[in-house]
Amino acid sequence: MEHNTLQGVIFDLDGTLLDSTGMWRQVDGRLMAHYGKEVPPDLSETVQRMSIEEFSQFFVEEFDLPVTPEQIAQQVADMVAEEYREKLQLKPHVPEILDWLDQQNIPYGVATATYGELAEAALRRLHIWERLRFLLTEQDAGAPKTQPRIFQLAAQELHLGRRQIAVVEDSLHALEGAKNGGFFTIGIADPENAPVWKEICATATVHIHDILEMKQFF
Repeated sequence: MEHNTLQGVIFDLDGTLLDSTGMWRQVDGRLMAHYGKEVPPDLSETVQRMSIEEFSQFFVEEFDLPVTPEQIAQQVADMVAEEYREKLQLKPHVPEILDWLDQQNIPYGVATATYGELAEAALRRLHIWERLRFLLTEQDAGAPKTQPRIFQLAAQELHLGRRQIAVVEDSLHALEGAKNGGFFTIGIADPENAPVWKEICATATVHIHDILEMKQFF
């Protein structure tokens, strides 16, 4: 089978390694409340496919806010900074899977849509940073995860071909981006992706509920 050739891993951060997706859903509401706006029921689903730049531009234009997109991006960063620097924890069994990958000499890194500085702060605090081959953000790639660019850059960091790499993601749109790039994709369950779990199962090469289950594909 195809997965017998896998030799490296590109991990998502939020919702895959880090237990943070619930926090991000709250950010949308907090931002709207700050400007005295009502939260549309589908807001989180609308913005989850966007990069930070797209997200900021959308909020300013859609809700006619008296600020610039750059100010919105900074405001959101300020909202979540303490969580990343001091509070957010790893999802279950993440240390165990990283230990296993290290034992197998399988290299891995992180490709994330979040702010690079905050991602690094959380990974350092949780003693993961030193184990990574790379941390890449959408800003580094110049494109959101809906496009394969960030995964292609990560493959270069691993010095492996796309069919030698597993992309582990909890986000449907990111799985679509990696799939379009020709990568082997592992969709992982998270409480926040339950509404689109069927679509994730249909999109990803394989799907799992516990991160330790990914061992079987190497």
